[in-house]
Amino acid sequence: MRRSILTLLGVLGILLGGLWTLQGLGIVQWPASSFMISQKIWAIRGGALLLVSVVIVAAMRVAPGRR
Repeated sequence: MRRSILTLLGVLGILLGGLWTLQGLGIVQWPASSFMISQKIWAIRGGALLLVSVVIVAAMRVAPGRR
């Protein structure tokens, strides 16, 4: 159960981190009124969230335990 929850949170983090990174870089302009568009700090925060989330998902896939 714990692995499933952590994996789900990791996947959500990957999606959010990717969105924040792309908005921060100005690649994604959605929503048009977002304060995050073309803001370097959001690209950094999104990249950090993306990296941490990938590590969590990878750790849950290789961790021994019940499936």
